Amino acid sequence: MIISTVPTITLNLQHHSSNPHTNSNDPYLRRTIISLLHKNRKNPKHVESVHGHAIKTGTSQDPFVAFELLRLYCTLNSIDHATRLFHCTQNPNVYLYTSLIDGFVSFGSYANAINLFGQMVRGHVSADSYAVTAVLKACVLQRALRSGREVHGLVLKCGLCLDRSIALKLVELYGKCGVLEDAWKVFEEMPERDVVACTVMMGSCFDCGMVEEAVGVFSEMRNRDTVCWTLMIDGLVRNGEFNRGLEMFREMQVKGVRPNEVTFVCVLSACSQLGALELGRWIHAYIGKCDVEVNWFVAGALINMYSRCGDIDEAQVLFDGVKVKDVSTYNSMIGGLAMHGKSNEAVELFREMLMQRVRPNGITFVGVLNACSHGGLVDLGCEIFQSMKTVHGIEPEVEHYGCMVDILGRVGRLEDAFDFIGRMGVQADDKMFCSLLSACKIHKNIDIGEKVAKLLSEHSGLDSGSFIMLSNFYASLGRWNNAAKVREKMEKGGMIKEPGCSSIEVNNAIHEFLSGDLRHPERKRIYKKLEELNYLTKLEGYSPAIEVALHDIDDEQKELVLAVHSERLAICYGLISTQPFTTLRVGKNLRICDDCHAMIKLIAKITRRKIVVRDRNRFHHFENGDCSCNDYW
Repeated sequence: MIISTVPTITLNLQHHSSNPHTNSNDPYLRRTIISLLHKNRKNPKHVESVHGHAIKTGTSQDPFVAFELLRLYCTLNSIDHATRLFHCTQNPNVYLYTSLIDGFVSFGSYANAINLFGQMVRGHVSADSYAVTAVLKACVLQRALRSGREVHGLVLKCGLCLDRSIALKLVELYGKCGVLEDAWKVFEEMPERDVVACTVMMGSCFDCGMVEEAVGVFSEMRNRDTVCWTLMIDGLVRNGEFNRGLEMFREMQVKGVRPNEVTFVCVLSACSQLGALELGRWIHAYIGKCDVEVNWFVAGALINMYSRCGDIDEAQVLFDGVKVKDVSTYNSMIGGLAMHGKSNEAVELFREMLMQRVRPNGITFVGVLNACSHGGLVDLGCEIFQSMKTVHGIEPEVEHYGCMVDILGRVGRLEDAFDFIGRMGVQADDKMFCSLLSACKIHKNIDIGEKVAKLLSEHSGLDSGSFIMLSNFYASLGRWNNAAKVREKMEKGGMIKEPGCSSIEVNNAIHEFLSGDLRHPERKRIYKKLEELNYLTKLEGYSPAIEVALHDIDDEQKELVLAVHSERLAICYGLISTQPFTTLRVGKNLRICDDCHAMIKLIAKITRRKIVVRDRNRFHHFENGDCSCNDYW
């Protein structure tokens, strides 16, 4: 409920009481003070000086002067001064309340904004549409559904329910809080559902994962502006509909709607997820044709796209060409270097960032700690982790603790990793347990592995990947009954195993393959090439690592299962569809297995191709029989 009040802050300015010999509502003094304020409104010291003058002349209680002072303090992010001024104002009106509520929202103090609105209501100050819209914005950002409902109830009592700005905020609130039914109800009661209203409703549908409902709203719109098209593309991409997002971008071009920088960032995100490098390059060129500035926002998206699509060299060139680099630009490049196994380069860039006095954030440390993990830089990783709080004042979150567990687990320090989890200041999540369990499986540490498996099995809210990891651990020990029980529990929970899927871009088209896939029109040629490679790699000494096929079947069947993994089919299609010696880039949704890793090293050697494979964890650059990860991943 909206019952608490904003804590009163004592004013420490001298002579704040009104001069009894001065008329606080003198129009001349009011105009003078406001005129002085406007002369240098961006200078906090100037505003404070004029405020002091207003106190001496007794005009600080004038509602117009008080409003202007409060508004300027909020604009200057001097929220403490604004709060002190408010509490020293006699009988503040709705405009002062609204101004401070807006100030709290801009400052990120959403709870204080909601509490102040409650104080206003209890003080019998009638709320107008501006005040309600301001507090609903705070409710949206705070995801404060209960408070938002109370405000909605107040709106209905006051007869403000038909106000368009309030209705839009209510639709957004219910959508962000996952109550789509209520969002629909408010939307349908709006007398005028224009492009803005439809765009907000689309956003609410996307926030709730209701993609088709959002598409339905979009389809019924007569006029669609750039913002509407961009939200549609962004919503599809956020919900994993990457190809549909790209199709929507193409339709946007056909309709002659000009994209903006946000549109391009959304489209580049889709390319990143699909590994569509050639399409990403075309979009990079198209950005220039549209005269869109490659600022830090767009540059970060381009660096991320090139990194995730396997061209880290192009990402580096782009990064070097950015004149003004902010924290997000550095984060994109550090994360890209980490993904490509360039651990030392990522750490050096992190140090350069600090030397340039660019303040790192939590995302920065996830990137550089991942780099330490992929490079086996244990001591350096521990040092950087410790510096988060002691040097940079950043409290580590579960992702950072997870990176440390990964760093220790990869080098076989499993007991240290297990103890580290027990000493953490946050609760371990299933990803952390899965990381350590995977390390136990690789290093064949049954004792720690069983402890972790027990903790993981007791963890609530496991996804399908966690169940599969648990099942695979038991299968690696030959405990098929335990593995079967985990699978049974997973099936009862309505979860299905995410199938291994690999994709390759050929002639600007994305081709996807599942394990043992027979759907591709070139399947005969693909499998013929696969048979040829199986023969040639065995001549080079390849022997199937049947121990990684965690199925309760005989060895011959295990060999067949391994032979048709999705990444092999994608590579074979690339080999028969592209010119000799060109680089092949393959993306996979799961971690590449040991057997495929060994096989692809030999394929790269035999075919004299560079093969870049992106799995769930990182990139592998196969060339001349070697891999960039040095068999450490």
